[in-house]
Amino acid sequence: MAESVCRSLRDGALEGELAPALTIKDSLSSPFGFNVFSHILVQLSSHIVAGKSQSRGMVIVSLSRSPSSYTGLLKMNEVDVESSKKWIHILDCYTDPLGWKDKTRKSGDIMDPSNQILSSYKTVKDVNKLFSVICDLGRGLVGENKSRFCVAIDSLSELLRHSSMQSVASLLSNLRSHDQISSIFGLLHSDLHEERALAAVEYTSSIVASVDPFHHSVDGQGSYIRNSSEPNLTKGKLNVRSKRRNGRVRVTCEEFKVGPSGISFAPVSAVDGAAVAGLIPKVQFNLQLSEKELVDRSRVVLPFEHQGNGKPIQIYDGRRSLEESNNETTPISGGKKEESGRGEIIYFRDSDDEMPDSDEDPDDDLDI
Repeated sequence: MAESVCRSLRDGALEGELAPALTIKDSLSSPFGFNVFSHILVQLSSHIVAGKSQSRGMVIVSLSRSPSSYTGLLKMNEVDVESSKKWIHILDCYTDPLGWKDKTRKSGDIMDPSNQILSSYKTVKDVNKLFSVICDLGRGLVGENKSRFCVAIDSLSELLRHSSMQSVASLLSNLRSHDQISSIFGLLHSDLHEERALAAVEYTSSIVASVDPFHHSVDGQGSYIRNSSEPNLTKGKLNVRSKRRNGRVRVTCEEFKVGPSGISFAPVSAVDGAAVAGLIPKVQFNLQLSEKELVDRSRVVLPFEHQGNGKPIQIYDGRRSLEESNNETTPISGGKKEESGRGEIIYFRDSDDEMPDSDEDPDDDLDI
């Protein structure tokens, strides 16, 4: 399932449609959101380097971690960082997000000449300017043509902390509707914000991945019970809700495990699958038939099977005239005329002025 999310971001947007946007939600009970974010970042970077992605570049908005951590992450996963200046750019909003460390500089954007993949941004509160800077950095990677780039925001919570909910939602919406942006994904700490802020971010996202604690069934009857005295800090569940292009919503679930080599995903175990099946309410009737019920059902004579008393059924369709039906010869047995069993409809015109039935349209001469 995590791979299907990566494929959606890799394939990008169709012409004239909004770019797919992924929001990763985690909480204090399951703080593995950055592990999922890093996994998607590495996978999408590998696709970009191999030329298998719609995007030809990536802009990382670093809000919660230093830019050097991302270069180290890519090197650790054997992604070609030597050519990174051609396809990646990191916007440093982590070192000095509000410009307090360097008030003498007039510009909020500082380019380090020694590092061509890093820019510093010191006015995080100005979301409109942040949108312009992201677009300029992306165009610097892919050019002014129809090539696209993707955007990764490592902490939407930091944006919501420094800016209003409306401005952050507007930023995500503008990024999705940009012609040169193929996909967006970001991390959100759900327990730090109000419900309306979460709803606004989810509304602007096409895919929402919730990182939930690992629950296990211990009562043998399919109910989920978590032993809080033994918190599981290595496992969890990833619940993904994706909106399709036809308007339908698909909900899937997958287990993950965090280890020294990174995060790995696996389908939901059979025990938990049985527990989920046990949550379905039990009905008070049986949907299957026994052998006796099958035999009894086969003996029931349906209404269309006992009409005509064994004779062929003839249905009068009204296409034969009354005279033809009267002149029709019928077999005579014992000097008595056998009943034909047919019904007749006799129609009397109300007046002689009434036109007889005809295939011609009586209103054919009207000029409408």
